[in-house]
Amino acid sequence: MEGIRTIFEKFLTFGNGPTDAVMINNDDWLSGLSYIPFLREYGKHFSVNRMMTFESVKLRLEREQPLSFLEFNYMILQAYDFLELYRHNGCILQMGGSDQWGNIVSGVELGRRADGASLFGLTSPLITTASGEKMGKTAQGAVWLNEARLSPYDYYQFWRNTADADVGRFLRLFTELPLAEIEKLDALEGAELNDAKKVLGYQATMLCHGEAAAKASEETAVATFEQGAADAGLPTVSVASAELDGGMPAFAALVTAGLAKSNGEARRLIRGGGARVNDQPIADETTTISQSDVTEDGTIKLSAGKKRHILIRPE
Repeated sequence: MEGIRTIFEKFLTFGNGPTDAVMINNDDWLSGLSYIPFLREYGKHFSVNRMMTFESVKLRLEREQPLSFLEFNYMILQAYDFLELYRHNGCILQMGGSDQWGNIVSGVELGRRADGASLFGLTSPLITTASGEKMGKTAQGAVWLNEARLSPYDYYQFWRNTADADVGRFLRLFTELPLAEIEKLDALEGAELNDAKKVLGYQATMLCHGEAAAKASEETAVATFEQGAADAGLPTVSVASAELDGGMPAFAALVTAGLAKSNGEARRLIRGGGARVNDQPIADETTTISQSDVTEDGTIKLSAGKKRHILIRPE
């Protein structure tokens, strides 16, 4: 059995080295598959009995939770992805959270049975919050590293709003601060714990987006929450001026701004008193937003609750 160092050395030859990342779309091979030939060639390597022993499947069955045929086949498709990456890119190591162990092992076994390949899997404990909830895009929305999908400010706010019980652990996991400094921050209590959350937000954002973005996000948060300003550093969404000329329904504006996922959710937010325009509560569902709401800086500030703010800029 090869040592873990040897495995990593082989893994780092994928591309031209550890700094030469390769982004690959599995649609390149999955979209061209024919169902019957695929089942005939690869389905024979999978045992339903074996698949049902994996924890991810077993727990669902024990809890009598629905398990669709699509979900059950996900394991086969992920295993096939690993095989294709090995065949065309020389990839021999798949890494993931502990909840992916069954899928990764299936890929290792498929590689051995189909091509006689020696593939490897490496998993790490699944990161959960203090309440036991999984951190991931299927839980409470994706926390994207790409600023085109999630602005540095929103990334900062995600960490800034960490639950009290998670602050110390997340400082250890997601920052490079010295442990002695983390221990001091972890010892803070009450209102002072907010200082530790600010450090977490700043440090995590700096690692992902750089020091300038972390500093700008921190300054925007201070201006927005501590000084009550509609700071220009808030995320901005452009809206055609024509849409505001005749008055845009407030609930539609909330959806456009990404503060609500649907008109129904936006309406409920308004009814509950959680929606505001330029820091003033939106009176009712029939309220419209128009050019008259544009402030001196050329934007309209929309808010959902106390912590989520977006600037709409007419164009």
